[in-house]
Amino acid sequence: MTKLIIIFSGVSFLFFGISCLFSNYMVSEFKRYHLENFRILVGLLQLMGSIGLFIGLFSKNWAILASICLAVLMAFGFVVRLKVKDAFLLAFPSLFYSLLNMALFILLTRFEK
Repeated sequence: MTKLIIIFSGVSFLFFGISCLFSNYMVSEFKRYHLENFRILVGLLQLMGSIGLFIGLFSKNWAILASICLAVLMAFGFVVRLKVKDAFLLAFPSLFYSLLNMALFILLTRFEK
């Protein structure tokens, strides 16, 4: 089950990171958040998290580090969505991915050998 979560989250953040770096939609979204100077950093962090999760399929410590970093990144994303007064349905994906990666972190540190 843990490997499935790693793959799901890793693939998701691969696409999110690429989108954040190259999508005109994401350029406009970061302007709307008043965080346009952070778009490239966020995209790179998402890609690094994705790569960390994929490496984590072979080295647990990488998955632990990547999952907690992505959980924190997405928690900040959720707070930003609330701050700009987005509807809950628009904010939900960031909350979902934050909780998913936090659950992955807990699984890896508490229950996996």
